[in-house]
Amino acid sequence: MSKKVADHVLERLREWGVEQVFGYPGDGINGLLAAWGRAEDQPRFVQSRHEEMSAFQAVGYAKFSGRLGVCAATSGPGAIHLLNGLYDAKLDHVPVLAIVGQTHRSAMGGSYQQEVDLHTLFKDVASDFVETVTVPEQLPNVLDRAIRTAYARRAPTAVIIPGDVQELDYAPPTHEFKMVPSSLDFGSWSTVPSQESLERAAEVLNSGERTAILIGQGAAGARAEVERVAELLGAGVAKALLGKDALSDELPYVTGSIGLLGTRPSYELMRDCDTLLTIGSSFPYSQFLPEFGKARAVQIELDPHMIGMRYPYEVNLVGDAKATLERLIPLLNPGRGREWYDTVCANVTRWREVMRRRAEQSADPINPEYVARALDPLLPDNAIVTSDSGSTSNWYARHLTMRSGMRSSLSGTLATMGCAVPYAIGAKFAHPDRPVVALVGDGAMQMNGLAELITAAKYRDRWQDPRLVVGVWNNRDLNQVTWELRAMGGAPSFLPSQELPDVQYASFARSLGLTGIRVEKPEDVEAAWRAGLEADGPAVIEFLTDPAVPPIPPHATWEQMESTAAAVLKGDADRGAMIRQGLKAKVQEFLPGHGKRGE
Repeated sequence: MSKKVADHVLERLREWGVEQVFGYPGDGINGLLAAWGRAEDQPRFVQSRHEEMSAFQAVGYAKFSGRLGVCAATSGPGAIHLLNGLYDAKLDHVPVLAIVGQTHRSAMGGSYQQEVDLHTLFKDVASDFVETVTVPEQLPNVLDRAIRTAYARRAPTAVIIPGDVQELDYAPPTHEFKMVPSSLDFGSWSTVPSQESLERAAEVLNSGERTAILIGQGAAGARAEVERVAELLGAGVAKALLGKDALSDELPYVTGSIGLLGTRPSYELMRDCDTLLTIGSSFPYSQFLPEFGKARAVQIELDPHMIGMRYPYEVNLVGDAKATLERLIPLLNPGRGREWYDTVCANVTRWREVMRRRAEQSADPINPEYVARALDPLLPDNAIVTSDSGSTSNWYARHLTMRSGMRSSLSGTLATMGCAVPYAIGAKFAHPDRPVVALVGDGAMQMNGLAELITAAKYRDRWQDPRLVVGVWNNRDLNQVTWELRAMGGAPSFLPSQELPDVQYASFARSLGLTGIRVEKPEDVEAAWRAGLEADGPAVIEFLTDPAVPPIPPHATWEQMESTAAAVLKGDADRGAMIRQGLKAKVQEFLPGHGKRGE
């Protein structure tokens, strides 16, 4: 039997080392599905419940493996459904390839069923590379370029293959005019700035006495170098949310997250520093960075397109974080900023105590901060944690201590709801031997998470470590938006938009043969987390939490941080009203930007 175009597509993916494709079937990719049957499911086809979830799973796989995530969908509605996940990949700079079907060439332009102008549809989200294969000879060049571009640009790309083309006999490009051959190899490379640029950067950094370092996901491969620079400069290190796992929170000078979901020590670090070094981050909210003109600043960024646009940096170093820091470190003078370093460390210690006391405040029925706080010491050293968007991301950002060897992520820049559970499934396929924990609000769980529990149940036997724990904060409220409404307009909330049905999440999990635990009292929280982490398969732990616990902004004073929980939760109406009004004013300083996300 002759090799079809669809057979060659799967063969080429295998040659690129692709081990699974996250997708959903449809007649627009019937040729590919038939080829999967002939290839004995290699690469493995992972079936989601919805194409958007396939894209999210590909993003999660790519984030936690460092390898290409691949998703597949049929023409028309299937292709459309991929968009949100692909935009998540684009905004968080993640390599993902979408393989999409299209109606037969003979029907194109005829307003045929499920005919959509896919080039127009994908031209923004896959702006780095999108192409339609119309003849077999275009392969393998189109597929190879899509994969190389996804890796090189850290971006989503798309290959569109009409249904009839998938079933054509494959013919490689020949040595003729207007044929484009291709090659498979994709070597590694490293970009470094010039010596002159490094020396100018060192002059800036050596001039400071109060240095702040901001890291993002681009610093993840340079942990030892970031630690060395911080020690040399006596600096504190703040982390954008996508860089939460880039450096251990156990280091005394690591101040934690930055932004509206960030920590008070990070806020003060940026407020009071005289020198700023940003490494591998495009954190967009300049209101959380030093006042313009107050700090001299240096940036290290791999992508020239993203350099120098978040702050008036004096020196912009285009290069890989690890390679650049290795060359910069010998130029730095040690032994400065000891008083500053001690202040930063003391602020971190104070913050941890404040967070402990906030988590211990009583609530009705359970304090949501305590749910995250109780999980923190129970997380295995090799755990992977995903967080959804919403108030849950506040507790993820502030209460979970990332230790060396742990991984974590969320939808950093798009801040889309409904990503945590499909991210977790992608993470399980990337690392089937590691436990994964997803932190999800009830709104996000109703949006996407419930259906993807079916996917977790379907593939549970494929994972050497079967643990996939989904923690659900059930407060029957779209809580993050509720607090934003209160901050902006003073209204308690608009119930028709904010109130959610009380779904029995744990019961639904049990109906699928998974572990399901519903927690209604604070004294049962820790035991429930332990049970989930000790389960022999996926587990849903549902916590009934109080929607009235406020996610205090980091620019609130230490006193407000310490007293708000008690005043608001314990019913001190006068004190609570006064504090809420003060916090409203604080939050409004930073709206409408919010500062919730960023690389």
